[in-house]
Amino acid sequence: MANSSTFIKDEEVSQDPQILLMKAHAATSSIGSATVIVAMLEKTGTLKIASVGDCGLKVIRKGQVMFSTCPQEHYFDCPYQLSSEAIGQTSQDALVCTVNLMEGDMIVSGSDGFFDNIFDQEILGVINESLGTDEAAKALAELARKHSVDVTFDSPYSMEARSRGFDVPWWKKLLGAKLVEAVKWMILRSLSHK
Repeated sequence: MANSSTFIKDEEVSQDPQILLMKAHAATSSIGSATVIVAMLEKTGTLKIASVGDCGLKVIRKGQVMFSTCPQEHYFDCPYQLSSEAIGQTSQDALVCTVNLMEGDMIVSGSDGFFDNIFDQEILGVINESLGTDEAAKALAELARKHSVDVTFDSPYSMEARSRGFDVPWWKKLLGAKLVEAVKWMILRSLSHK
Protein backbone atom coordinates (compact mmCIF):
# COMPACT_ATOMS: atom_id res chain seq x y z
CA MET A 1 0.00 0.00 0.00
CA ALA A 2 2.96 2.28 -0.60
CA ASN A 3 0.76 4.09 -3.10
CA SER A 4 -1.55 5.32 -0.34
CA SER A 5 0.72 8.29 0.44
CA THR A 6 0.30 9.48 -3.16
CA PHE A 7 -3.40 10.09 -2.60
CA ILE A 8 -3.38 11.79 0.80
CA LYS A 9 -3.97 15.28 -0.63
CA ASP A 10 -6.90 14.03 -2.72
CA GLU A 11 -10.03 15.62 -1.19
CA GLU A 12 -12.16 12.53 -1.78
CA VAL A 13 -9.52 10.30 -0.20
CA SER A 14 -9.02 12.57 2.80
CA GLN A 15 -12.64 11.96 3.80
CA ASP A 16 -12.88 8.20 3.33
CA PRO A 17 -10.32 5.48 4.13
CA GLN A 18 -12.19 3.01 1.92
CA ILE A 19 -11.63 5.27 -1.10
CA LEU A 20 -7.95 5.50 -0.14
CA LEU A 21 -7.78 1.69 -0.15
CA MET A 22 -9.52 1.55 -3.53
CA LYS A 23 -7.21 4.08 -5.19
CA ALA A 24 -4.01 2.70 -3.65
CA HIS A 25 -4.95 -0.86 -4.61
CA ALA A 26 -5.82 0.19 -8.17
CA ALA A 27 -2.42 1.90 -8.49
CA THR A 28 -0.50 -1.16 -7.27
CA SER A 29 1.30 -3.29 -9.83
CA SER A 30 3.04 -5.62 -7.38
CA ILE A 31 2.24 -9.30 -7.64
CA GLY A 32 0.80 -10.92 -4.54
CA SER A 33 -1.72 -10.20 -1.83
CA ALA A 34 -1.87 -8.59 1.59
CA THR A 35 -4.11 -7.67 4.45
CA VAL A 36 -4.38 -3.97 5.19
CA ILE A 37 -5.71 -1.49 7.70
CA VAL A 38 -5.97 2.27 7.23
CA ALA A 39 -6.96 4.73 9.94
CA MET A 40 -7.59 8.45 9.47
CA LEU A 41 -7.85 10.81 12.42
CA GLU A 42 -9.98 13.89 11.84
CA LYS A 43 -9.40 17.13 13.73
CA THR A 44 -12.70 16.52 15.54
CA GLY A 45 -11.28 13.38 17.15
CA THR A 46 -13.14 10.95 14.91
CA LEU A 47 -11.06 7.98 13.81
CA LYS A 48 -12.15 6.47 10.49
CA ILE A 49 -10.97 2.92 9.82
CA ALA A 50 -11.03 0.64 6.77
CA SER A 51 -9.65 -2.87 7.07
CA VAL A 52 -9.39 -5.89 4.80
CA GLY A 53 -8.26 -9.07 6.51
CA ASP A 54 -6.81 -9.69 9.92
CA CYS A 55 -4.73 -6.63 10.72
CA GLY A 56 -6.10 -5.10 13.88
CA LEU A 57 -6.68 -1.86 15.71
CA LYS A 58 -7.67 -1.34 19.33
CA VAL A 59 -8.57 1.85 21.16
CA ILE A 60 -7.54 1.90 24.80
CA ARG A 61 -9.42 4.26 27.12
CA LYS A 62 -8.79 4.56 30.85
CA GLY A 63 -7.05 1.20 31.06
CA GLN A 64 -9.66 -0.73 29.08
CA VAL A 65 -10.04 -1.87 25.47
CA MET A 66 -13.05 0.17 24.42
CA PHE A 67 -12.95 -0.69 20.70
CA SER A 68 -11.42 -3.47 18.63
CA THR A 69 -11.68 -4.31 14.95
CA CYS A 70 -12.73 -7.82 14.02
CA PRO A 71 -10.70 -9.95 11.62
CA GLN A 72 -12.26 -10.83 8.29
CA GLU A 73 -11.55 -14.35 7.15
CA HIS A 74 -12.90 -17.00 4.81
CA TYR A 75 -12.09 -19.61 7.45
CA PHE A 76 -9.55 -19.93 10.26
CA ASP A 77 -6.12 -18.57 9.32
CA CYS A 78 -7.28 -17.62 5.82
CA PRO A 79 -7.91 -13.86 5.96
CA TYR A 80 -9.45 -11.63 3.35
CA GLN A 81 -6.69 -10.04 1.26
CA LEU A 82 -6.32 -7.41 -1.41
CA SER A 83 -4.65 -9.10 -4.35
CA SER A 84 -3.09 -8.31 -7.69
CA GLU A 85 -5.23 -11.15 -9.05
CA ALA A 86 -8.95 -10.93 -9.73
CA ILE A 87 -9.62 -13.65 -7.16
CA GLY A 88 -8.96 -11.53 -4.06
CA GLN A 89 -11.11 -9.08 -2.20
CA THR A 90 -11.51 -5.42 -3.11
CA SER A 91 -11.86 -2.24 -1.09
CA GLN A 92 -15.62 -2.84 -1.24
CA ASP A 93 -15.07 -5.81 1.08
CA ALA A 94 -13.41 -3.61 3.71
CA LEU A 95 -14.74 -3.45 7.22
CA VAL A 96 -15.41 0.27 7.70
CA CYS A 97 -16.01 1.84 11.09
CA THR A 98 -15.62 5.08 13.01
CA VAL A 99 -14.67 5.71 16.62
CA ASN A 100 -15.09 8.97 18.49
CA LEU A 101 -11.87 9.39 20.42
CA MET A 102 -11.35 11.24 23.64
CA GLU A 103 -8.25 12.96 24.93
CA GLY A 104 -5.87 10.38 26.37
CA ASP A 105 -7.13 7.50 24.23
CA MET A 106 -4.42 5.27 22.84
CA ILE A 107 -4.46 3.41 19.54
CA VAL A 108 -2.68 0.10 19.16
CA SER A 109 -2.55 -1.19 15.59
CA GLY A 110 -0.70 -4.10 14.08
CA SER A 111 -0.66 -7.11 11.85
CA ASP A 112 -2.11 -10.47 12.80
CA GLY A 113 1.42 -11.49 13.73
CA PHE A 114 1.30 -8.96 16.55
CA PHE A 115 -2.19 -9.76 17.83
CA ASP A 116 -1.70 -13.53 17.40
CA ASN A 117 1.07 -13.35 19.99
CA ILE A 118 -0.18 -10.98 22.68
CA PHE A 119 -3.30 -10.88 24.86
CA ASP A 120 -5.35 -7.74 25.51
CA GLN A 121 -4.50 -7.88 29.22
CA GLU A 122 -0.80 -7.88 28.34
CA ILE A 123 -1.29 -4.86 26.08
CA LEU A 124 -3.08 -3.01 28.88
CA GLY A 125 -0.38 -3.98 31.40
CA VAL A 126 2.45 -2.74 29.20
CA ILE A 127 0.65 0.53 28.48
CA ASN A 128 -0.04 1.12 32.18
CA GLU A 129 3.60 0.45 33.12
CA SER A 130 5.20 2.49 30.32
CA LEU A 131 6.41 6.05 30.65
CA GLY A 132 5.31 7.05 27.17
CA THR A 133 4.03 5.86 23.84
CA ASP A 134 7.47 5.17 22.35
CA GLU A 135 8.46 3.04 25.33
CA ALA A 136 5.11 1.20 25.24
CA ALA A 137 5.38 0.53 21.50
CA LYS A 138 8.87 -0.92 21.88
CA ALA A 139 7.86 -3.01 24.89
CA LEU A 140 4.77 -4.38 23.12
CA ALA A 141 6.71 -5.27 19.98
CA GLU A 142 9.39 -6.99 22.08
CA LEU A 143 6.81 -8.93 24.11
CA ALA A 144 5.08 -10.13 20.92
CA ARG A 145 8.45 -11.17 19.48
CA LYS A 146 9.39 -12.96 22.71
CA HIS A 147 6.08 -14.84 22.77
CA SER A 148 6.44 -15.77 19.10
CA VAL A 149 9.60 -17.81 19.77
CA ASP A 150 8.48 -19.33 23.08
CA VAL A 151 7.30 -22.90 22.41
CA THR A 152 5.69 -23.05 25.87
CA PHE A 153 3.58 -19.89 25.40
CA ASP A 154 -0.09 -20.63 24.80
CA SER A 155 -0.75 -17.76 22.41
CA PRO A 156 -4.06 -16.19 21.41
CA TYR A 157 -3.52 -17.84 18.01
CA SER A 158 -3.08 -21.30 19.55
CA MET A 159 -6.11 -20.88 21.78
CA GLU A 160 -8.27 -19.71 18.86
CA ALA A 161 -7.09 -22.63 16.71
CA ARG A 162 -8.04 -25.13 19.40
CA SER A 163 -11.40 -23.44 20.01
CA ARG A 164 -12.17 -23.98 16.32
CA GLY A 165 -11.15 -27.62 16.43
CA PHE A 166 -7.66 -27.35 14.94
CA ASP A 167 -4.49 -28.82 16.33
CA VAL A 168 -1.77 -26.18 16.23
CA PRO A 169 1.10 -27.37 13.99
CA TRP A 170 4.47 -27.80 15.71
CA TRP A 171 6.04 -25.11 13.52
CA LYS A 172 3.42 -22.55 14.56
CA LYS A 173 4.16 -23.41 18.19
CA LEU A 174 7.88 -23.04 17.51
CA LEU A 175 7.64 -19.82 15.55
CA GLY A 176 4.54 -18.41 17.16
CA ALA A 177 2.13 -16.88 14.73
CA LYS A 178 4.12 -15.25 11.99
CA LEU A 179 7.21 -13.94 13.78
CA VAL A 180 8.28 -11.65 10.95
CA GLU A 181 4.98 -9.80 11.02
CA ALA A 182 4.92 -9.61 14.81
CA VAL A 183 7.45 -6.81 14.87
CA LYS A 184 6.82 -5.40 11.39
CA TRP A 185 4.51 -2.63 12.50
CA MET A 186 2.82 -1.58 15.65
CA ILE A 187 1.73 1.94 16.34
CA LEU A 188 0.82 3.40 19.69
CA ARG A 189 -0.18 7.02 20.03
CA SER A 190 -1.62 9.21 22.69
CA LEU A 191 -4.22 11.59 21.36
CA SER A 192 -4.85 15.17 22.29
CA HIS A 193 -7.27 17.35 20.40
CA LYS A 194 -7.12 20.61 22.26
